[in-house]
This record gives sequence, C-alpha cells and structure tokens, in this order.
Amino acid sequence: MTSRVRDLGTLGQAVWLDFLERSFLTEGGLARLIAQDGVTGVTSNPSIFEKAIGHGDAYDPDIIQLVEGGARGVGDVYEELAVTDIRTAADTLRPVYDQLGGADGYVSIEVSPYLADSTADTIAEARRLWTEIDRPNLMIKVPGTKAGVPAVRRLTAAGLNVNITLLFALDTYKAVAEAYLAGLEARAAGGEDVSRIASVASFFVSRIDTRIDTVIDARVKAGDAEAEALRALRGKVAIANAKLAYQYYLELITSDRWQSLAARGARPQRLLWASTSTKDASLPDVLYIDALVGRDTINTIPPKTMDAFRDHGTLAETLVEDVDGACRVLAEADRLGLDLAGITAALVVDGVGQFAAASDALLGAIAEKRAALLGERINGLRASLPGPLQDAVDTRLEAARAEGWSRRLWHGDASLWTGGDEGAWLGWLQAGAVDRIDLEDLAAFAAEARSFKDAVLLGMGGSSLGAEVIAGVLGRAEGYPRLHVLDSSDPGQIATVTAAIDPGRTLFFVSSKSGSTMEPDLLRSYFFDLVERAAGTGRAGRQFVAITDPGSALERTARTDGFARVFAGDPSIGGRYSVLSVFGMVPAAAMGIDVGSLLAATRLMVQSCAPDVPPKANPGFRLGAIIGEAVKAGRNKLTILPSASLKPIGAWLEQLLAESTGKQGRGVVPVDLEPVGDPAAYDDDRLFVHLHLAGDQVGEPGARLAALEKAGQPVVRITLAGRDRIGQEFFRWELATAVAGAIIGIDPFDQPDVEAAKLKTRTLVDAYERTGLLEPGAPVLREGALSFFAERSAGDGAALLRTHFEALRPGGYAGFLAYIERSDVHEAALARMRVLIRDARRVATVAGFGPRFLHSTGQAYKGGPPGGVFLEITRDADPDLAIPGRRASFGTVQMSQALGDLEVLAERGRRWLRVHIDGDTQAGLVALERLVAAALA
Repeated sequence: MTSRVRDLGTLGQAVWLDFLERSFLTEGGLARLIAQDGVTGVTSNPSIFEKAIGHGDAYDPDIIQLVEGGARGVGDVYEELAVTDIRTAADTLRPVYDQLGGADGYVSIEVSPYLADSTADTIAEARRLWTEIDRPNLMIKVPGTKAGVPAVRRLTAAGLNVNITLLFALDTYKAVAEAYLAGLEARAAGGEDVSRIASVASFFVSRIDTRIDTVIDARVKAGDAEAEALRALRGKVAIANAKLAYQYYLELITSDRWQSLAARGARPQRLLWASTSTKDASLPDVLYIDALVGRDTINTIPPKTMDAFRDHGTLAETLVEDVDGACRVLAEADRLGLDLAGITAALVVDGVGQFAAASDALLGAIAEKRAALLGERINGLRASLPGPLQDAVDTRLEAARAEGWSRRLWHGDASLWTGGDEGAWLGWLQAGAVDRIDLEDLAAFAAEARSFKDAVLLGMGGSSLGAEVIAGVLGRAEGYPRLHVLDSSDPGQIATVTAAIDPGRTLFFVSSKSGSTMEPDLLRSYFFDLVERAAGTGRAGRQFVAITDPGSALERTARTDGFARVFAGDPSIGGRYSVLSVFGMVPAAAMGIDVGSLLAATRLMVQSCAPDVPPKANPGFRLGAIIGEAVKAGRNKLTILPSASLKPIGAWLEQLLAESTGKQGRGVVPVDLEPVGDPAAYDDDRLFVHLHLAGDQVGEPGARLAALEKAGQPVVRITLAGRDRIGQEFFRWELATAVAGAIIGIDPFDQPDVEAAKLKTRTLVDAYERTGLLEPGAPVLREGALSFFAERSAGDGAALLRTHFEALRPGGYAGFLAYIERSDVHEAALARMRVLIRDARRVATVAGFGPRFLHSTGQAYKGGPPGGVFLEITRDADPDLAIPGRRASFGTVQMSQALGDLEVLAERGRRWLRVHIDGDTQAGLVALERLVAAALA
C-alpha cells in the first residue's frame, strides 16, 4: 500500500508523530503508523501529556494504583505515567532503531519547563530521566533558552541523545549546532565513542507566522501605507526562516570541522520542523509539510495534519527551492519593521510559558484525581466567598501559578516575600515531610515516659501551643502520662498545675527554641527545686527533658543539671512553625501517640501542597490566597469557629497567624473563642473559618454558618474525618500563612514587636531585682474592688469604660488582655463581655491571658492593623509564689509583663485602659462585667 507520508522517506525526510497517548500505544496505533506510513519517531511535550493524561479517564486505573500503592505526590504520579508511555513508545520503535543502526527510531521526552532558566538543573533532570527510562533510542528534549544551550554541550559530551526544542531564530539554531559540535569534540577528545549519539534541532514554524500575521493584519486594518506589501508576506516568513536554517545546516556538514567528526562516525544534528499544523484557516492545512521537504530533516506531524497530508499532500523536495526568494521575504519583513528577531525571542519565552502552563494544568488534573481517590483520608476544604473576593482569589491563584509560587516557596526564594532572610526559615517544610524526626528514638523515649504518671511542659508560644493542641485533640494513650501545659507566670496557674501532680512521679519538659526565654527558665528553676525536695538533691535531673536548639543556654543548663534527655531542635524552624518537629512530636510520643502514624497521615497533606502542585489545586495555597486576599479586601479579622473536639486548635492558629502576619500595620487579627452571633452582629471585616471533626455535633457554630453565608459573609469549612488528621491542618495552615504573608507583603517569619515587649519586661524585672521596687503607677479612679489606670479620668467606672469603647471604629477591634489565671470560669466571663461589645459596636473582639498571649497575638496587637482598643486586666497575686534564687516572685514577673505590655502598646499608639482587681478575681470580673454592660447601654 502506498502512502504519501511514507513516500516522504524517499525524498530523505523522516516523519515523526507529534502525539502520544496510552491507549494509542497499547492498542497498536503507533505500530500501525510505523508499518503503514513509515513513521520513525515520536515527540512528546507537556502539552501532549496534558491532553493525554489530564482529559478523560484512560489513565485513571494507573493513577489509582499509584496513589493506593504508595500515597505518592502528583509529580511522582505524572512521571510514572509518562515514563511508562515513553518506554512503551521506545520499545515499539526499537525495531526501527535497530534496523537503521541508530540513525532513527527515537522517542523524545522533555525536561521540566520549570527548569528552563537553570543549566545545572536541566542537566541534572536530563541525566535522571535518561537513567530512569533506560532506552538507547530515547532523546531528552532541552529548550533552546540561554540556559539550555550550554546544557546541550555537556549532555552531548556525556553521551546523551538530545532534542533541542523551541528554536525560532537562526542565531539560536547556530548556537545550538555549535553546542552539539563542541560536545562531540569534547567526547572525542576523551577517547569516547561518538558514533551512537544522535541529536535533532527542533525548529518551530507556524507559531512564527501566527505572530507575524497578527501584526500584519493589525497594520493593514489600521490603514498602513504598506498594506499591499504586508499582505504579500502572510504565511511566508516562517518558511523563509526555516529554509535559511537548512542552508546553514548544509554549509555546516561540508565544513572541515564536521568532516573530522564524521570520520569518527558522528551523526549530524538533523533539523526537525516543529509546530507544523496550520493555525490560520485561510492557509493550506498542509502548508508546513509541503514547503519543508528536504533531505536529512524530520517533520514532526500531529495526527490531524498527517491525515491531511496523507490525503492531499505534495511530494517534492521543496526545502531547497527558491532560497533567494526566502532571503527576499526576510529582507522585506525587516524593511517593513516586522521585528522578526523580537518576535522569535518572545516566542521562546512564550513557548516555555505555554509548556509550564500545560504542566500546571496536567499536574492540577492529577492532583484533583488524587484528592478524589484519597477521599476522607485528606481533610477537605470548601469556601463560600462573596463574588469580588472569589474573583480576587482566582486571579491571585492564576498569577501565583504563572509566577511559580509553589516551586519558589519550596526552593526558599526570599523574593516571594521581602527578599530578606526568609529562605533560612523554611525547615518546617521538611519537618512536615518527616525528614527531621528520628522515629526509632521517639519510640524508645515513649517507653521511658511510661514510668511517669504526669508530664508538665514548661514553654511559651510555639514551644507549647502545638503540644497543647495534640494533647487536647488526640489525648494520651492508656498507660502513658497525662500532659499539662504550663505557659504562664501567673502564680495561680502554677499552683493549679502543682496541685494536680505528684512531683516525684512527673516528667518535665523544658521547651524553648532559643533556650533563653524568661518564663520557661523561671519555671524550670521552680519545678527543679520542687522535685529536688521530693526526690533528693542531685536526683531531679532524671525527671527533666530539654527541647531546644543546639548550643542554647538551656542545652548547657540541661547538661550541667543532668537532664535525662536533650532533644535538638532545627534552627531553620521558627517556634510557631515547629509543631511537626521535636517541639510537638516529643511531647506527643510521651503521651503514647503513634508519631509515625500521625506523620504518615500528615504526609498526605504535605504531598498535596508540594512544589509540583499548582496553586489552584494546592490546599495550602488555596487557603493562603483566601486569607491574603481577604486581608487586602479589609477582611482581616479571621474568626475561628471550631467544633467542640477541635477547640484547642484556636490558640495555635492565633499565634501562627497573628505573629506571622501582624506587622507593619498590616496582617491578620485572629479571633478565637468569640461566641458566634447572628449576621447582624458583624461588619464586613470578617473571614469565618469553621473546622469540623466528623462525629462532632454541628452545634452553635455550624448551625449559624448558613445564615452568615446567606448574608454575604465569607465562610471556609474544613472537615477532618478523624482526630489523627490534625497534623494535616498544622501543615496546611503553616503553608497558608506563608502564602498569605507573600500576598500581604511582609516577612512571615519574624516577630519584631514581641521582642519589644520582652525587652520592656526584662528591664522592669531586672530593676526589681536591684531595688525591690515595681511602680505600677497611680490609678485615676477607684471604684469598689476595681482601680482604673488611664491617661485621663472620665467620671465613674462606667463613664471611663464608655469613653474607652467610644474609640472603637468600623474595622477596629476590642481586646481583653487578662493577666489572671486562665480557667474556664475566667474565660467565660471574658466571653460574655466580648459579646456585649461586639453586639453593641459591631466590631471583632479578642482576648488573651497574659503572659501567654505576649508570645502569640501580642505581635499583631502592637504591630498589626491599627484600630485595636485594649482593656488590660491585672490583679495582685495572692498567694504569690517565690522563684528559687530570685528576689522577684512570679507575681512580680507577671505584673512586670503587664506593665511592659501596656508601655509598648502606648508607644505604638494603641488605645489602652488598665483595670486592676483588688481581692477576689472572680468577684472583680463580675463587677467589671456590670460596668461594661452599663457603659454600652
């Protein structure tokens, strides 16, 4: 049977198929084209794989098997699918390769388009694919970018077959030809064989005419004086450009330099015509096949165009015809200012971008299929957003895709944020991927911990909050110690924990990344002395474990005092991002939690947020875009509404969001433990997030979400199928916070205003150690058990509070800073006052117990969005607790923290009022609540 396509071979031109798909291979489609049409090669690229894998369900069985078999990430899934297809195609073409002695019979696979600007990464990826696929008739496609050309030389010298793609300009083709020659020469100089190396230079055609003709049509439409001359060039420039490239090839293979290599058996680098389907319906559908037939060339043809040529193509050696005419066409294009050089340069960039977009679409499609297959094993997220906010989120996600945010974040590109040292603080990415945890050691430690009845964690902020969530959500296993988290200098809080434990049967964690945080150090002194009195001098260290970064003061103290263990933190992980590192996992192990299983479940989310998952399909990026764009739209009060079992996560989210984003007058003000209200209670500065554990009753938050959505409020719903999925939310929110920081335009890894408050506190404590004096100032009003400290008086207590709250404006928020023991009773009292203010002023309300919040939301209160109006609550510590070796008591330290906090708030221009309770704290809160109600009436 005769075939026009096969007959191209008689004119010296090989035909490669520009198409690849699984069923086409397995059902014999490629084999038939080889037999009937003499096809001798196949090319693939990200666009081809996107069409093959991303559309339809042909690959779904393989995807299911890969996901089920190893819970792989989307990049691994794609590569497994692509490698399988490439191997199958190579094996199908192997008889051609063998019959022609390696002169043809190749299949090409492209290196990732994301690497187009990196020579080293392109080389590494090419070598990896070459080894992985392991077929002699494989070609690795490398883009003809500035970084790709030197890669061609080195890969050729290393013995790889290279297909250089995205060639548009003659000068670039010459550079690529030179790189191939130089690579062969380097290999020959090393005494290595050059006879089995093949290469092609993929020269694109139709895309040039598409761009040129668009310019021509626009100028003709505008009435250009050269309209007739311009029309005469339509559909001709690309072919002329290709003909001159072929002329250069003919000159090159007759050169002495090439002949020397040919004598060693080297094969010429053939020109391959790419992008040969006609995009303009007014031009012949086989234009770029008919016009480019020439010896020692390849035409890579998509199926539809191949069908057309088979039906009515022209067989003639046209590539060498009218070369002078081709020169005239290009000269005329230059005279008319069509800027071929500029267009071809832009087409390289566009080509890389198109392939990257196709890769993103493919990886996104696989991510969606993977998520559907994982089902409840991965936490879900649904968002109901007002139209303008949804549009902003969609626009941001597409911009983030085009700008490669996923890859840039994972690669530590600080320009994603402020260009500072952000890249040095991304160790939490690897912690989530379980690259930093010694599971065997944790299992051994868990066995040791079983000898204790209780465990007490002494830490602040990120060193304690993650462990507190794990304890509150997962609980302890039978036979393991109960964990108490103590992150306060409040004497009542310390006394409550002390009364709940037997010091001789308690394990103590001293947790501090820096090892110099004041509160854990003071608490260590207190409990170490307590245990020594219970267990005997020199024996207390056996009950203490340090979790700290290497080389810290705490590590030195632990060694000196004979601590049972010292667990080293990762200096590249900031405290609030440290829950999946030793700071969260060591206490978890002590509670008998299977850390390996917890991290394995977490890994599913890590893989879903990996650098190869485009932002739109990336759960962390999607949440981060919602948070960041909500802030830019003025919705910076992220209101946390967890179901009952997930209540502990709110405090962790508060710190992560507030300390990471609340700076430079911008960021998120997280709102936790504010009772949910009716839609009328809220302004348009909110973003609501409901976290729901399957099995929890819907309860009040869930019941009111529909009303909030109907009222036009943005609501995000996150669902956890099981408690062990809590680790997935740790990672999702860490990534989302980093993304939101990039959108807001801040460094999400520093906390400048937290440090300011610490310095004020230390100054006051040091002064007390010297003098025994702490000056709290004089009240402007005393009313019953309450003393009021303010810049000015305003009548009675209700009037003073009324004046204070009148400073609240739309978009502002009210804050309760309570330097009292954190308890359910006190928390409920604050919640009632918060509701009074919210409903009266339609503003968000926040509350924190001091000094706990100083290491958390205190950053946002001082450095974040303006508009905060703060009511600080203090009381005299009675009874107080002494600190071994110190003049200052815990009560003195706490009051110093309260005064230092207020001083920094005042310096930052925040509105403040301090109310001091004399005597019974609960009675004082009741009195204060009555005054707040009166002030708002």
